[in-house]
Amino acid sequence: MSSSDAKITEAELESDLGPRRVYSTSPSSPSRMPAFASVLAVIAILYFGKDVLLPLAIAVLLTFALAPISSRLRKLGMPRIAAVIVTVVIAFLVLVLFGLVVAGHVAEVAQNLPAYQGNIIAKIRSLQESGTDSGIVRRLTSVVESVGRELSNAEERPVAPGTASRPREPVLVEIFAPSRPIETLTSLIGPLLGPIASLGLIIVVVIFMLLEREELRDRFIRLVGYGDLHRTTEAIQEAGSRVARYLLMQLVVNCAYGVPLALGLWAVGIPNPALWGMLAIVLRFVPYIGPVIATVLPLFLAFAVDPGWSLVLWVGAIFLVLELTSNNVIEPWLYGSRTGLSPLAIIVAAIFWAWLWGPVGLVLSTPLTVCLAVLGRYVPQFEFLEVVFGSDPVLDPKERLYQRLLAGDPDEATDYAEEFLEEDYLEDYYGKVAIPALLLAEKDRRRGVLTAEQMEQVFGTAITLVSNLAEIAEEEEQEEEEEEEQKETEAAGRPSPPKEGNGAESELPDGRGKTVFCVGGRGPLDDASAAMLAQILQVQGAEVVAARHSDIPNRRAMSLVPKQSNAIVVCFLNEDSARHATILVRRFKRIYPAIRVGAVLWVENQEERQPPALGEADFVATTLTSAAREALADAPPSLVTPARKIRTRRSSNKTGIAAARSGI
Repeated sequence: MSSSDAKITEAELESDLGPRRVYSTSPSSPSRMPAFASVLAVIAILYFGKDVLLPLAIAVLLTFALAPISSRLRKLGMPRIAAVIVTVVIAFLVLVLFGLVVAGHVAEVAQNLPAYQGNIIAKIRSLQESGTDSGIVRRLTSVVESVGRELSNAEERPVAPGTASRPREPVLVEIFAPSRPIETLTSLIGPLLGPIASLGLIIVVVIFMLLEREELRDRFIRLVGYGDLHRTTEAIQEAGSRVARYLLMQLVVNCAYGVPLALGLWAVGIPNPALWGMLAIVLRFVPYIGPVIATVLPLFLAFAVDPGWSLVLWVGAIFLVLELTSNNVIEPWLYGSRTGLSPLAIIVAAIFWAWLWGPVGLVLSTPLTVCLAVLGRYVPQFEFLEVVFGSDPVLDPKERLYQRLLAGDPDEATDYAEEFLEEDYLEDYYGKVAIPALLLAEKDRRRGVLTAEQMEQVFGTAITLVSNLAEIAEEEEQEEEEEEEQKETEAAGRPSPPKEGNGAESELPDGRGKTVFCVGGRGPLDDASAAMLAQILQVQGAEVVAARHSDIPNRRAMSLVPKQSNAIVVCFLNEDSARHATILVRRFKRIYPAIRVGAVLWVENQEERQPPALGEADFVATTLTSAAREALADAPPSLVTPARKIRTRRSSNKTGIAAARSGI
């Protein structure tokens, strides 16, 4: 296939299946060791420089989040400096107020915890009494009690026999009043200086990044991607939009979860309901682990507050309703979880950033990993990052199907097909995915890497896939019949609108009352393509008989062809099989001169192009749509030139002539 055909193929796939990322590896790919060493060096820098890089990373992510607000204020007519300062001040005031409220509620809960000790002990005793003597609760309780006794008596060591006990020496106690208030104030403020300094540094960096955002963008382009402005601009825009959208939508989703949670806990009587709602808003930024912590804390408080069990059940019901609503209604509506990362990548990234930067890294893990995935999309040296972290399929649909055919897994291949068929028709799936997958197998066969056993396995898996899709084919056939009946019942001169997704020109003709014979040309892969074409013809209402290529040499296929057939179609996946196709078409033409006989030479791209001429063939097709249209056409068969008889001399005559000459 030429390079121009390859470009056409990619364009067709992009228009039909949506944009995708193309991965290619050159035959002489360089060693991965320099890139691996670079990754290790970057990890070491991030680990040992976290005191400087962590505030900077927080500032960058906050800049991404606050940039849309600042831009909106500037569009309303506010000056640049005023818009930036107002945005930053409001954002950090909200954060500080949020932290103060949470701290106050936490202190209140800590003061009230001793009052709940009696309820906790009473419930543990009730659980212990309700269990049997060999129950798990009793065993756990006894273990806890024994550990408590050991801890309380840790200082009372037994005296070894034969040694006298030493009297305890008196401890000198000195009571004094602090006379240096400056030192006391310093001891109180000292631990707070670090967080306050980091907060101030973050605020300053965010302000300057928002003010110099365009200048920083230009400098980044000059340093990193000056040679390819288009690619670098796309990378910056995608990283900014994906991170900003994730942070904003996740905040909206968390607020839609935390506010109803606080109201529900207040309604059932949980103390400090605002605290648990606000903690849920923050903790749900931590992937997978945060929602669990946000659920466990109120449940434990309900367990401690209420002497009975009704409050625990009410709190559990509130969390269950909110989780179902958030996961099935709010998040799909707002697309809050669409980050372009796979679920496994989110978990691995959370573990990595938590090890690298602690709890703050756990909160920042998803946005930072989004930036890494965007880096892998646009920087060839880090392409593996998108493959590892990205959620987009790294294989084309045809490649995924071919891989499943090679593995002999028709179930997963059927699952992929059903996902595709939720939006498209069976004709589209076979034409854009299945036939190209068989063409990949044919390429491997021509390269000599596909054995005969593997070809039979691919054929068997493909036939099982076709049979698994029979139910969908029947549904489409019923839809075709209903549409045809609707057309017949409509008033004359008023045609019905075409099917969605198919134009009037691509709609296949009605096959009711027609019989078609499909057969593979030279191998098992051709037989699989013939079976797929046969199912498409059945969807159109035609009676179809399919045969294998092995039935042709022993003339079994000749007897399998129904006498009332309207067309005979021979399928080839190898474009170089034109000569063999001519021989088979001529053979069928000689035996069945009243039937239209044609060949299908499948091509990888689905563009209609001029097929090669095959002598006496009534038609030659290259795509599934054109093959089905020609097989169901009402055109008469072409006239067959009578076979020329070649006279041969008998051997007896040759013997008599030789004897006569010898007698002369």
